[in-house]
Amino acid sequence: MRKRFRLYKRKKGGRYYIHDEVTGKQDSLHTSDRATAVRLFHSRQEAEQQPAVNLQIARAYLAASDPQIATRNWQFVMDEMMKLKKDQTQHRWQTAIKDKAFDSIRHQPLLETRPEHFLRVLEAGKVSTNVYLRRIHNFALDMTWLPWPVLAKKRWPTVEFKEKRGITMAEHQAIVAREQNPERKAFYKLAWHLGASQSDLAFLEAENVDWDNHVISYKRMKTDTVAIMRFDEDMAEILRDLPSSGPLFPYLRTVRAGDRATEFKQRCDGLGIKGVSLHSYRYAWAERAKTAGYPERYAQVNLGHNSKAMTRAYSRKAEVEMPSLSEYERQQKAIIGNHETEPVTQSVAA
Repeated sequence: MRKRFRLYKRKKGGRYYIHDEVTGKQDSLHTSDRATAVRLFHSRQEAEQQPAVNLQIARAYLAASDPQIATRNWQFVMDEMMKLKKDQTQHRWQTAIKDKAFDSIRHQPLLETRPEHFLRVLEAGKVSTNVYLRRIHNFALDMTWLPWPVLAKKRWPTVEFKEKRGITMAEHQAIVAREQNPERKAFYKLAWHLGASQSDLAFLEAENVDWDNHVISYKRMKTDTVAIMRFDEDMAEILRDLPSSGPLFPYLRTVRAGDRATEFKQRCDGLGIKGVSLHSYRYAWAERAKTAGYPERYAQVNLGHNSKAMTRAYSRKAEVEMPSLSEYERQQKAIIGNHETEPVTQSVAA
């Protein structure tokens, strides 16, 4: 059998090199010592001729530092990730890891996972499969359960999400006009004004409403961030028809998020409205805020986002009609002039 590698020494510099007879590539061994060069040369030959044996040797070395490294599978990684999640995020993960596309690697040992195994999962799955497999893979790397990436970062297929948009005013009015259930009608009306996610909205309580300051505040179930919004008379009119104590939506809070979404979809289908979901109310609020020129920092607080980037992502489809600089300057001067001419009223203590 013809050997693939050949050892030789260059006259200039006196260093040893390995020549690959298949590819023609020459690699320096960075040594002028023959004994060291011969040892490295034989190692390269053995690696080529006995890959299975070398894999076992590598496992033996790894097992010495981590006894469980040979037995961990991807289901173990998923279970460990689940322990770090809570509330709605944990429920979302429970649903995600049930994806049938993961079945082919679920009991696959981490060390025996090849790039083609991941590619088969991605081919069988959906966009969410791509997103969650990336997170599972990165978690295993961060925990040093994987000595190297299964799939290089640039080899992952691009995540391509479906286009998302907000509900238009006309669509919202049609949905509300057709809804016969008072609680659900109020739910859709408040979603339009508040822009909250469906779970945050369904779990609102009367105690979240500060009538003295006309403010609604609540902690988001997904991120634990606090969303704060000042409401006007239109929203106040909706709130007055809801319970003055306890849950604002006693029935809808007992319904699973998936069922609330299904009920909404049925209403949209009946009206011929396509491409929206309950979460589209959140996009609609962000788009309306951007179109109206609402300050981004206020929108971020209202939506309960941790970053401006997220708020921008929600409002990216907003149609903004910008005035010219001169027109904007005149508008600002007019506003300042009105403030200067307004009479100042003073309160006199009795």
